[in-house]
Amino acid sequence: ATERMLEFAATLDPKSHPTALRKLGEAPKFEASPKQNYTTENKIAPKPASELPPVPKYTPYVDPLKKTAAFDVIEGIMQKRVMVIDGAMGTAVQKYKLSEEDFRGERYKNHTHDLKGNNDILVLTKPEVIREIHEAYLAAGADILETNTFSSTMIAQADYELDKKEEVRDMNLAAARLAKAACVKFTEQNPDKPRFAAGAIGPTNRTLSVSPSVENPAFRACTFDEIVDAYYEQIEALVEGGVDMLLVETIFDTLNAKAAIFAIEKFFEAHGERMPLFISGTIVDNSGRTLSGQTNEAFWNSVNHAKPMAIGLNCALGAKDMVPYIENLSKCADCWVFAYPNAGLPNAMGGYDQKGPEMAEDCRVFMDMGLLNAIGGCCGTTDEHIKSLADMVSTYAPRKKHGVKDLMRISGLEPFNYEPNEKDYRKTFINLGERCNVAGSSIFKKAVVDGNFEKALAIALKQVEHGAHVIDINMDDGLIDGESAMTRFVNLLVSEPDASKVPFMIDSSKFHVVEAGLKCSQGKCIMNSISLKGGEKEFLHHAKIVKRHGAAVVVMAFDEDGQAATEAEKVRICCRAYKLLVEQVGFNPQDIIFDPNILTIGTGMEEHNNYGVDFINATREIKRLCPGCKISGGVSNLAFSFRGNEPVRRAFHSAFLYHACKAGMDMGIVNAQQVEEDVYEKIDKELLEYVEDVLMNRRPDATERMLEFAATLDPKSHPTALRKLGEAPKFEASPKQNYTTENKIAPKPASELPPVPKYTP
Repeated sequence: ATERMLEFAATLDPKSHPTALRKLGEAPKFEASPKQNYTTENKIAPKPASELPPVPKYTPYVDPLKKTAAFDVIEGIMQKRVMVIDGAMGTAVQKYKLSEEDFRGERYKNHTHDLKGNNDILVLTKPEVIREIHEAYLAAGADILETNTFSSTMIAQADYELDKKEEVRDMNLAAARLAKAACVKFTEQNPDKPRFAAGAIGPTNRTLSVSPSVENPAFRACTFDEIVDAYYEQIEALVEGGVDMLLVETIFDTLNAKAAIFAIEKFFEAHGERMPLFISGTIVDNSGRTLSGQTNEAFWNSVNHAKPMAIGLNCALGAKDMVPYIENLSKCADCWVFAYPNAGLPNAMGGYDQKGPEMAEDCRVFMDMGLLNAIGGCCGTTDEHIKSLADMVSTYAPRKKHGVKDLMRISGLEPFNYEPNEKDYRKTFINLGERCNVAGSSIFKKAVVDGNFEKALAIALKQVEHGAHVIDINMDDGLIDGESAMTRFVNLLVSEPDASKVPFMIDSSKFHVVEAGLKCSQGKCIMNSISLKGGEKEFLHHAKIVKRHGAAVVVMAFDEDGQAATEAEKVRICCRAYKLLVEQVGFNPQDIIFDPNILTIGTGMEEHNNYGVDFINATREIKRLCPGCKISGGVSNLAFSFRGNEPVRRAFHSAFLYHACKAGMDMGIVNAQQVEEDVYEKIDKELLEYVEDVLMNRRPDATERMLEFAATLDPKSHPTALRKLGEAPKFEASPKQNYTTENKIAPKPASELPPVPKYTP
């Protein structure tokens, strides 16, 4: 019996079915099953509005923190008139011609390091000098007085060996008290013109986005956490000293500013009170970029999560050169706008020659264009300049605050403002390049495992060249230290301007790995992802940290009961997460991106057959019930069953994106080059019929028919130019150009060559 069984088995096609045997060499026989009684369109068509449940009403987020009294007062003044900020501290100090002994005072007379030039310690050693400077600016008409704390952090003071916590605390405390006392004095003299002390928070002398080592571009002189800690200590002392507001200024590296914002938000939350925040960037030259490479609008996109009372620019440029950048900022910002330019450009000796009246005339352009709510002076300006500015702006009405269209605004070195085409989402679909994901590219994974980050960077650059709008970065693999690899790769990536001009999606299932990536990027990233898998408490904790970093967030359709597979589960979980993010965390709905799980179809398991349809229908319903949200997904998961057969997989991806985008899908983790090439309308029609039968679950035997058809295809052919197995590729031979190898490289005759120049010994 066994012998006969083996002989008979050898004649059978091993891929046939016991109820429908085929002998080897026989073609498969199909009885075409009738298509079910619906088309692709009505399978995924939206229900009439009358059949849909109403959109739930969401409770607007209420900030749990109280606001200081200065909030309403400053808001009221800015609506009525242009406020005046003081001028340069360093320029004023230079006029006193202080000696090393003056800087040391009694407190530091035995200090081991030279202190001349460390202006911040004068609040401890020469407080009368700082008091005189403050009062001169207030007498000139300044409304806002900056504390003398530009470099009063442990990091900046390390250059003078004064980086002990107590030293820096004393500097900030004394500086705040000096400025506040001067403001109180002048306010009491004229209560109709209240004065405000602004806690000045400088950029430090370290940059988080640029390496100090040409040989090692991934190296950083300090970490994000170290900068945050240094700023927190400064903020704590400034507030204790009595400042009315905080001013993060001279931002040449936006990541440093994001660290300051992180520290400020942490402080506000710890103390239960929020005070006015001004943020001032620095455009270094006429390229219109910060020192770390961001454009003006990209800078705004990166910091606007702080909801500053006012945004502005200072330093580096004179008023004339600053006009186009203030104009741009005034258009894109929905808060008050200010500027405090230098007194023109420096002369050959590094000094500033522009006098007060001349600077005021240059600044008049800002006022004529209606661009500003506050104005002041930076390098080279004195109380004379501030008086001229105060006199000039007194006759002008302030800029009117205006609304800005509510969009998802993210950034790399350049801004990316997403405004969907709701009639055809394919036209505005965001390609999230998948090739810097160790799960999406074996080549990238090998480069990271081997430590070949140069090759990894080349992959990122190629994606941008092929149309990726955002680079997805994922290091989740058992062979890789995710946190270390993420930090190193993002630090290297930001040093490559052609790649880092686009925003990053920092992607990991481990929250500490995601946070490591966010701490390295000056742009506004997308964080991928958080979920309700660990419950609401963990979800809210992670969401608050992401918001503090200023990132948009991807939320997976996953809760305590597991991954959402059906349309109903996807909608339920996403609506629950949306309510938590909007009502309890204060996320802008535009920054909420749901991933309702693109699951694999064509597996042969009946319960998987409707996964494609469920995602598409859930997309439409989530967009309706969660206004402003975005929909994303990992498209390569869809046709995982057909891995190795490129034309089939790519056809699935193209067809899926076509239908999902019609339902409202905004973005997806994709191979950017393939999305560009695989146009739905150009997919082979026979292949597309088989693909959509599976995708739309149009017939019970769709997967079996797809597998049989796929087996006849050349797996290296293209979905828009299919070849069956055994067919030769078809080429139209292009005519050779009219030259041969020989005359292509033949040398010219001597008579046609230019003469050899004569060189003087």
